[in-house]
Amino acid sequence: MTNHSAAHEVISFHVSRVMNTSLNTPISVPRTISGEGWAAIAGAVGSAFLLAKKLLGPKAAKPELMSRADFLAGMLDMGERLHGNHLALLEKLDTNHRELLAALERQAARINGLEAGVARLDERTRK
Repeated sequence: MTNHSAAHEVISFHVSRVMNTSLNTPISVPRTISGEGWAAIAGAVGSAFLLAKKLLGPKAAKPELMSRADFLAGMLDMGERLHGNHLALLEKLDTNHRELLAALERQAARINGLEAGVARLDERTRK
């Protein structure tokens, strides 16, 4: 017998079962639950209740790592340091701006001198 025929036999075995449709069949009486069964059910329900209470109950407050006053004092200190750094940067920018303006004026005076020299040279060559 091949694997294919063995599989066919198993399938045909399940297919060949006939369901009992007789209305006169006796109704089975449910079994009664023993005391141990009730204890197991009560234990399972109690465990489920305790687990739900633990998972859904109020969370314990975490202790603060630092007090609110210390946090606010640290924030004020950081704000003052940032303000000091900002003022220092503004001063450096202002100094660089003044230096650039002075260099630009020197270049403008130099260009004006060169233009005046070119204008004189141009007048000499026209004559």
